[in-house]
Amino acid sequence: MESIKIGDDQYFKNPMLHTIELKRRTAPSASIKVETLLKAVDESHRILEQIKSFPVNIFKLLGMRNLSAFVGEIFSVSVEKISDGQIIKNPHQDGYPDLLPLDSIGKKIFLELSDKLQEKEPFSPFKGGGFEVKATCGSVGTPKSLAKIGLKKPELEETRMHLLKSYDWKAHHQETNNLIGILWDFVERVPKIMALFYSNQLSKKEWGNIVKPRDGGGRTTSVSIMKREGIYKMYQGWILVKQKKGLIEFLNKYNKDNKLTLLDL
Repeated sequence: MESIKIGDDQYFKNPMLHTIELKRRTAPSASIKVETLLKAVDESHRILEQIKSFPVNIFKLLGMRNLSAFVGEIFSVSVEKISDGQIIKNPHQDGYPDLLPLDSIGKKIFLELSDKLQEKEPFSPFKGGGFEVKATCGSVGTPKSLAKIGLKKPELEETRMHLLKSYDWKAHHQETNNLIGILWDFVERVPKIMALFYSNQLSKKEWGNIVKPRDGGGRTTSVSIMKREGIYKMYQGWILVKQKKGLIEFLNKYNKDNKLTLLDL
């Protein structure tokens, strides 16, 4: 397996994957080079390190509920920067998908919408399609369950990868596909990307029923949680995994497969 260095960190890269392909219903597909994604990981880490130096602790202000979305946004901005105009971030904050390829199809549609860049309707969804980006830091046990085995639930800014019991990605609707999935964790009190996955084979059946917000509840928007079948499809499309003891073992065990076995440390 191919070992690469991003910043000061060692990762395993999928040697069989050179591009990720956008699946469109009728038009020809578009793609992003994996090399662009790897450089975007490096750029994301650079930005997050800079944020750490702010006089105000931005990570604590955001809290765990908002940090995954923040990490996803940083990554999307980084892809746009690295791609040098070939991929742009959706101009509407509530647009879908997150990253729009400006190939011949996407560029033509985007130019036709040049006077509607502040409107949501033409960018949710964008007719030319694109890549969605979602991030997760996974789930750990409750404070009570961890205390029973002599462990403590990690505080914000503390690493949690060694305590993971599950992970998934959430979307606002069940049609989400062409998904770049990020698994992240705190490293020295800064969010870092631990693994990157992709699938253009997701369908409605891989997403759970839409959960709508309740009055006085914790959620503010409707959400669908990816099912295990979808998580497995993402696992099959792994792009990058950090060389961290236990991480690869966890991913294999959770997905009941051994696609990353040769990478175990």
